[in-house]
Amino acid sequence: MKTRHLKGDLFGGLTAAVVALPLALAFGVSSGMGAIAGLYGAIALGIFAAAFGGTKTQISGPTGPMAVVSATVIASQIAYFGDLEKALPSILATFALAGVLQIVMGIGKVGEYIRYMPYPVVSGFMSGIGFIIIILQIFPFFGLTSPTTIIDTLTSLGDIPSQINYSALFLSAGTVATIYLFPKVTKAVPSTLVALILFTLIALLMKLNVPIIGEIPTGLPDLHFDALIPMNWHDPMLIFVEAITLAALGAIDSLLTSVVADNMTKTQHNSNKELVGQGIGNFFAGLVGGLPGAGATMRTVVNIKSGGRTQISGILHGVFLLIVLLGAGAYASLIPLPVLAGILMTVGIGIIDYRGIRDARFIPKSDAFIMISVLLLTVLVDLLQAVAVGMVMASLWFMKKMSQNVEENAQGIVLDREKSLSDEVNLMDGLENKLYIQHFNGPIFFGFIFGFKEIIRNMPEVEAVVFRMHNVPHIDQSGMYAIEDAVMLLHKKGIKVYICCINKQPKDMLKKIGMIPNLLPKEFIYDDFKELERDLEISIEQ
Repeated sequence: MKTRHLKGDLFGGLTAAVVALPLALAFGVSSGMGAIAGLYGAIALGIFAAAFGGTKTQISGPTGPMAVVSATVIASQIAYFGDLEKALPSILATFALAGVLQIVMGIGKVGEYIRYMPYPVVSGFMSGIGFIIIILQIFPFFGLTSPTTIIDTLTSLGDIPSQINYSALFLSAGTVATIYLFPKVTKAVPSTLVALILFTLIALLMKLNVPIIGEIPTGLPDLHFDALIPMNWHDPMLIFVEAITLAALGAIDSLLTSVVADNMTKTQHNSNKELVGQGIGNFFAGLVGGLPGAGATMRTVVNIKSGGRTQISGILHGVFLLIVLLGAGAYASLIPLPVLAGILMTVGIGIIDYRGIRDARFIPKSDAFIMISVLLLTVLVDLLQAVAVGMVMASLWFMKKMSQNVEENAQGIVLDREKSLSDEVNLMDGLENKLYIQHFNGPIFFGFIFGFKEIIRNMPEVEAVVFRMHNVPHIDQSGMYAIEDAVMLLHKKGIKVYICCINKQPKDMLKKIGMIPNLLPKEFIYDDFKELERDLEISIEQ
């Protein structure tokens, strides 16, 4: 059994490394820190995230979403400091701090809550990331230097036709075509690697005049301990805010990939442990001058399909990349940038959620609006703000729907034979039109309070009110105070109030604020409606 897993892990790790190499180089170039930064990040994350993470088959490294945010961080800090060399300690401090924050998130068990992110938010966000990658590679696709921002890129598209480098266009278009068509011939070798090697050789043999990666450092990376000293941080707030963005995005990206891995291997990942592992990986990525990253879906799928079943596959993937770093830097420096642009184009195309966009006409309008809003905000404004706005909108819509549902089911009736429940019919004699029974079906929370107050205000004149709460699983602070206010208002009108069939959580909360027994003595609280039925007529007559 162990031998079988070891063979699968070995082949899975090797295959994942082959897929990861061109992507790591491409993400490094697109980030602005150079190809080597992508490779450093892939090695650090590949080894440490696998060793300490909570998903056995996860392959981690720079990803499309993380590369986009990293590029934004790098650009903003270069603008602040003037050049990359001066900004580098601050940039690496941001990356390392993002890792520390992820470790804190894992220890604080935040991973359990990320699974509740609504699909329209995830869909809009991922599609937005895909469009950002595509837009930022348009100029390199034609052999040109890309503007640094999305807006500048979009407004400068008209300049491309007069400046096209046709040799670069041939390489980038050929790369895209190879990536999509080669799997029809065979899937034994990753098409991305085939395209990278093939069109790099074509560019060299034909001596095409196209931009290339250029010099890549060889040997082990330097350790940047100076980036970890807070006294060296010129703008701590800038670093902290950007680190939060990277940490949050990396957590979401990684745990989404963990779910994919679970579905393929029929296992269950440990989300909090996974965050700790990702945090350790990103911390070391920052320490060695690499890009931060996350769990990479495509590389994880390749690993699983190639036989990877344990953390050893992820560790070996990082080790294989380390071997490449130590021996192939001179060859990697010759890779044309248009080839990397073609690779990244296919990455961006693959990230877009076509199913979500296609079904936008059929899903609830609120979900479609959230998805499109998050997509546009991601592309045109800011990734973290897009997610935050999407979550707020989704939460508000959910609360509105929940409150409407509770209000619709919170039926209040004056006791009569037509509307009463079967166990209430026995109370007819002598209590008709004297007793009001308020049924609650659902949580009493802040979204329901306005409707609840309306119910109390419009309550008819009766001698007693019963709150039937057997279908109330939960009550929050707003709900507690609303019930307390309602009871006090009814008491002022001389109306007796009873609570029946209340569940443990609501009952405990009402006891904690002293409403029970100070406002409602225990004799007015009934666990069973039959007990209330026995005492109710006598109480009202008194």
